[in-house]
Amino acid sequence: MPIRSREPAQRPGFFNRQRPLHAVLGGGKLADILLWKDKISSATILAAFSIIWFLFEVVEYNFLTLLCHILMVIMLILFVWYNAAGLITWSLPQIYDFQIPESTFRFLHQKLNSFLRNFYDISTGKDLALFFATITGLWIMSAIGNYFTTLNLLYILFLSLVTLPIMYERYEHEVNYLASKGNQDVKRLFNTLDNKVLNKIPRGPVKEKKNR
Repeated sequence: MPIRSREPAQRPGFFNRQRPLHAVLGGGKLADILLWKDKISSATILAAFSIIWFLFEVVEYNFLTLLCHILMVIMLILFVWYNAAGLITWSLPQIYDFQIPESTFRFLHQKLNSFLRNFYDISTGKDLALFFATITGLWIMSAIGNYFTTLNLLYILFLSLVTLPIMYERYEHEVNYLASKGNQDVKRLFNTLDNKVLNKIPRGPVKEKKNR
């Protein structure tokens, strides 16, 4: 009988991820930007957000003043562009180039509804471990918010989005090893908390969802 060579089984990635990280992030333009596949777009977005953060936090630019200045510059550019188009071989600006696509609003609508459903499910306490983990996470975030401004927190979050995915892709095996150990420790902690505390809390009746 022919002997079949055994190939080493591939270990799943972080959070039991079986697909490449690029596919997990959507596999489109956003994934290319987060993983720095499109270096020009990634660098441009990073520079733009850094300039905005610098203007508001370092220079202490007022938001309304900055917004008005930006709108005035755009109006002047459109005015010169529109009136000079007849003198120079320029094409007239089209209003459709400045419209936000309807698919963007549908995407935001779906994400908002998904967030509200998940928030409701967690708040009902069906999964007490997840409920207390969420409460703890919100409390930690509120404590951090006392030491940072909202803009600083958003900028730190943005920096995390454009740096952590590419760092994880480069050091995937090391991160998976540390995450696996940390996940086991957290599970043991929650099991102990569930057996000694959470199981003793009386729960109300949970209504089953009707399939329509």
